[in-house]
Amino acid sequence: MRINTNIASLTAQEAAVNVNKNLSSSLEKLSTGLRINKASDDAAGMSIADKLRTQASSIGQGISNANSANTFIQIADKAMGEQSNILDIVKTKLMQAATSTTSSDGRAAILSDVKALLTQFDSISTSTNYNGTTLLNGADYTFQIGEKSTDIVTVTTTYAATTTSISGGEDSLKDLKDLTTLGASSALAYMSTIDTSLTGLNKVRSEFGSAQNQVESALRNMMTTKTNIKAAESIIRDVDYAAESANFNKQNIIAQAGTYAISQANQVQQNVLKLLQ
Repeated sequence: MRINTNIASLTAQEAAVNVNKNLSSSLEKLSTGLRINKASDDAAGMSIADKLRTQASSIGQGISNANSANTFIQIADKAMGEQSNILDIVKTKLMQAATSTTSSDGRAAILSDVKALLTQFDSISTSTNYNGTTLLNGADYTFQIGEKSTDIVTVTTTYAATTTSISGGEDSLKDLKDLTTLGASSALAYMSTIDTSLTGLNKVRSEFGSAQNQVESALRNMMTTKTNIKAAESIIRDVDYAAESANFNKQNIIAQAGTYAISQANQVQQNVLKLLQ
């Protein structure tokens, strides 16, 4: 028997170090809720989980962009809806002015109302904005609603005002607004101007509606995709508390047994004294 080198004790100590390392790793996972806390835990799994997390973050921003785009489009659509209502009212007033039962004084009052309505029409065009960005100015707006550069939705607004052509052809809204007198024949003529303007305005609103449907469809898809990606990441990165608790208890028992084994290995050396008696 040899006492200078206690092989049994060294073996038990080595095992105890490994068990304590496993025990520490198990405690780390239980305390953080993550199965992967560092690359050495699962290098391949960490790489995949990080990519999934980045993808989920990108989609999350896309969802935010889509919600903003939806609000943007709704504001513009509501504004054009009010302009459409104004033109409807203007047309009914022109119809009233075009009939012979309306007096000259009545037509003068109607013209005054029409001017006020068209002034409000222009005011809506210049004041409608989202976060300081004027909406009804005839510009193209692009919304990034996905993680790829091609995941975009573009809408083109119209400068809906009396100073421009709403329908794509020359109209006379500005001339109507600048009138000093309104006769039955001129009232009749300007009714077609209102119809042309309404046609152009409704065409733009229809395009906005299509864009909004596209944005809402993309939004629903992104929300579903993000949920699935986060679930996939969770499977890879998050700890299974039931399994890890069982592993911790196992390592804890082994650690206690290892401590006992070390004490017994050291005790065995004392048997050498019996040989010296």
